[in-house]
Amino acid sequence: MPPYAPGLGLGPAGKGDAMKIFLAGIIQGSKVAAEIHRQDWRQPIRRLLESYAPDADVYCHYSEHPESITYDLPKIVETFEAGLDRAVACDVLIAWLPSASMGTAIEMYEARRSGAAVVAITPMAANWVVRAYSDRILPDLAALEDFLASGELGSLRAEKPKQAARPNG
Repeated sequence: MPPYAPGLGLGPAGKGDAMKIFLAGIIQGSKVAAEIHRQDWRQPIRRLLESYAPDADVYCHYSEHPESITYDLPKIVETFEAGLDRAVACDVLIAWLPSASMGTAIEMYEARRSGAAVVAITPMAANWVVRAYSDRILPDLAALEDFLASGELGSLRAEKPKQAARPNG
């Protein structure tokens, strides 16, 4: 199955494909135990995208793997690499970072190097990775709503023509 199914709407100019949005964000973060942070941030972002980008194809890797904290190492690697493939294939990555997340940082990096636009929602505006790999840094969900309502998402996507993914290494 392709990472994202074609659709209608906010895709690259003249192609009619849906804009592919990858929701990235903290899951385990810096927790020492095999536990995760609250994931209740995902639905509000989905609702905003449904309101302001209804034709977008939104992918949430955690929603596909809610029990991933229990996976064994081979399944962890397989799942994480599949998520990276989705991040590379997206047009826009929206990253929720109330605190640092190594996985989200890698997803941001890979998405950005493949030509995707990266929007970070975080109080960590001074963080080097956030600054280096975000096209927009927003402090909270209210700012995301303002960003989406302004139409800036489409403009940002239009500024970032998708590149072929670079080989690893």
